[in-house]
Amino acid sequence: MTDFNKLKTDKLYINGQWQDSPGGQLHPVVNPATEEVICQVVQGSAEDVDEAVKAARTAFRSWRNTSASERAAFLNAIADGMEERKEDLIQAVSQALGCPAHITKWLHVDGPIYAMRYYADRTSIMEKTEKAGHSLLIREPIGVCGFITPWNYPLHQFVGKVAPALAAGCTMIAKPSEITPLQDYVMAEIIESVGLPPGVFNLVPGAGPIVGAALSAHPDIDMVSFTGSTRAGVEVARAAAPTVKRVTQELGGKSPLIITPDADLEKAVRWGCEDVFINSGQTCTALTRMLVPAERYDEAVQIAKQFAEEVALGTGSDALMGPLSSARQRDIVRGYIEKGVAEGARLVTGGTEAPEGLDRGFYVKPTVFADVNNEMTIAREEIFGPVTCLIPYRDMDEAIAIANDTEYGLSSGVWAKDADSALPVVRRIEAGLCFVNGGEFNYDAPFGGYKRSGNGREFGEAGLDEFIELKSVQLPA
Repeated sequence: MTDFNKLKTDKLYINGQWQDSPGGQLHPVVNPATEEVICQVVQGSAEDVDEAVKAARTAFRSWRNTSASERAAFLNAIADGMEERKEDLIQAVSQALGCPAHITKWLHVDGPIYAMRYYADRTSIMEKTEKAGHSLLIREPIGVCGFITPWNYPLHQFVGKVAPALAAGCTMIAKPSEITPLQDYVMAEIIESVGLPPGVFNLVPGAGPIVGAALSAHPDIDMVSFTGSTRAGVEVARAAAPTVKRVTQELGGKSPLIITPDADLEKAVRWGCEDVFINSGQTCTALTRMLVPAERYDEAVQIAKQFAEEVALGTGSDALMGPLSSARQRDIVRGYIEKGVAEGARLVTGGTEAPEGLDRGFYVKPTVFADVNNEMTIAREEIFGPVTCLIPYRDMDEAIAIANDTEYGLSSGVWAKDADSALPVVRRIEAGLCFVNGGEFNYDAPFGGYKRSGNGREFGEAGLDEFIELKSVQLPA
């Protein structure tokens, strides 16, 4: 087991040095499975952000001019360090988030290591030039970046921002969530060990209204990338607006899974339930509205009930689902379950009572609602817990209308007879991501949403584009 007290969690990492924050306030990191404090993490201030920005601005002058091969070497060295410290990263996420370690490995750690190497292989894009008539197009790094990452996929989102920014030649200040900050400390130690120049990467933990707000509003930050709730994303954009900095946002979702009449219903429903219950439902892309043909609705409800009641809870090697990330999140989810019942949805299984045998920890039972319509609160608002809603539809036009009747557009799913049958349905869904017949997340492809689910893209080459300024050089014709 990793001893997190050996991490320098009482320090900030600024300009290549571990240092104290003048405020010196500490915030406890709690293991949501045991309700015990793991360690204390320093809370930075606006003054700390200002110091980190100055360091990043100074470092940018030289870092932007490094060769693509130099930056690739650093990214690959960081990936090597992640491999060497994989168990530390697994435990950092698992212990603070509550996701079972055996799931954390493939869900939270393996992909980010791959993504780090992916961007190492694409640093050369920055040195490519293109002709457009008599103009020459040149790519340049956007500058100093502020990164505000979430608690639910903390390493995933850290790498989704830091890796392409390093590849482009940007410098940065990272602010992790107060709930799950430990993996950022492991990453800072890895970054320090590979000799990344001082000031290129800086770590300033702290509260969103203080550190996040300071990053968003800072006049010397050229770009801010935020992952979190739509409500908080609006505040980030508002704070950033006066300085006209670039803002990318990966925000909330209330995503549909359309199961077509010709689909394998058993496979589709079970996969859809697992998609919601994995990570305890704390996934922005979770397909929490399951749309089922009316003629097979009762059968689907029974399959969902059976699957939910088979789910093993806990943090052991047989567990699919751990606790919610915090007591607050548990209580929010319980409130939504109560709201669903009050509005007339049928509670098929699950509910607000603590799971049997789990008296400690912030657990919520896998919960299935039937007789849900798209006007109910549980069908419109992001619950961020292990709660799935089954909604019947009469024909595909109605299914599409229900799927698109949401302010969000982050993710979606279609389960049909085969992929070819699914694609016409996929094209009608208003979402930036669609999982077809159980297809997996792909780090080579862009990730991001439509409508109030955000703007910009992460991962894939489109994720690198977010950190690039295009210069058009008008040559003599």
